[in-house]
Amino acid sequence: MKILLWSAFLFAIVPGVACGIQNLSSEGMQSEDTSLTITKEIGGKPMDGKAKSRLATFGSGCFWCTEAIFKRLEGVDEVVSGYCGGSVDHPTYEQVSAGTTGHAESIQITYDPAKVAYDDLLEVFWKTHDPTTKNRQGYDVGPQYRSVIFYHNADQKKLAESYKMRLEAEGIWNRPIVTEIEPFTKFWPAESYHQDYYDNNPTKSYCAVVITPKIEKFKKIFKDRLK
Repeated sequence: MKILLWSAFLFAIVPGVACGIQNLSSEGMQSEDTSLTITKEIGGKPMDGKAKSRLATFGSGCFWCTEAIFKRLEGVDEVVSGYCGGSVDHPTYEQVSAGTTGHAESIQITYDPAKVAYDDLLEVFWKTHDPTTKNRQGYDVGPQYRSVIFYHNADQKKLAESYKMRLEAEGIWNRPIVTEIEPFTKFWPAESYHQDYYDNNPTKSYCAVVITPKIEKFKKIFKDRLK
């Protein structure tokens, strides 16, 4: 089992901005990814893709930030921004932003398990947002910004629950972890202008002030796992 020192992670929540990155101070956890091979789906519809590609679906605040980070991780083939966990079909950004559909701003990751394990994805997930703020990341407030893992099979559920229990036992944060772990149902891709938002708009103020510093820190910490 590979042991990772959480104290090496220098991310800090930036007061007054969304998608904060949490400062950590203990040891992480690594275990073998045993999740099942599944058909790549977007919005419940099969799409062309590698036969052995697998999916991971996370919600951790603003999807512009999380998409940009995970796209740079080795073994990740694709990241799509969208909405998951709600009760309305084909939700719009305006509907989700109102906080009434039950959806969370989420990313759906297609990854190659031969290059990156599900535990690695969980590690990046928990280390790049604050999992102790209920329905909030920075100034982004509402259930659409909740911390949530949508598991695709029993193995992903087990790994996520075990990782969360380990973090709670180590007392990484001085507040309880509020990350929800719930079964995946359906993922709805966000509008086209949300896709690759950072890469398409790097000079816009939010990207330059909020996202770029996070990516630079991410690249320093995960330098051995970048594309």
